[in-house]
Amino acid sequence: MNANEVDILLADDSQDDIDLTLHALRAENLANHVFVARDGEEALDFLFCTGPHVARSFDHPPKLVLLDLKMPKVDGMQVLEQIKSDPRTKTIPVVLMTSSREERDMVSGYSLGVNSYIQKPVDFDEFRKVVKLLGMYWLVTNRPPVTNGASQLGGLMK
Repeated sequence: MNANEVDILLADDSQDDIDLTLHALRAENLANHVFVARDGEEALDFLFCTGPHVARSFDHPPKLVLLDLKMPKVDGMQVLEQIKSDPRTKTIPVVLMTSSREERDMVSGYSLGVNSYIQKPVDFDEFRKVVKLLGMYWLVTNRPPVTNGASQLGGLMK
């Protein structure tokens, strides 16, 4: 895998939302690789190179995590908390994309370190526009740290 290729982890349990997000990202040529996790446990396994993703390396983390809030096994807030509390992953931008209108969800997300909180539009065209804008900002405009959490740890990793 080329280190310059754009990787996104999309964690969502709704096949319709997965399909819409993938369509929007590909239509705008924003991502070379999109990894889909259908629950929070799978997302954590991917990020932390465990379970079925044990062969993955921390040397190539996703450049963006699009995270649904309400997912089976491990919910989005728990995934977010683990991402932002680990030095190897805390600099990865995380966008919570949810249909929740709960103010407490937004407050909790930001207190745990989410980079952005987006309420999923119901309308297809609006959803596509939101995904396009997210992709353009986080993958093209935003400048991440020069080193990721994995390389900062150096010798601490196995």
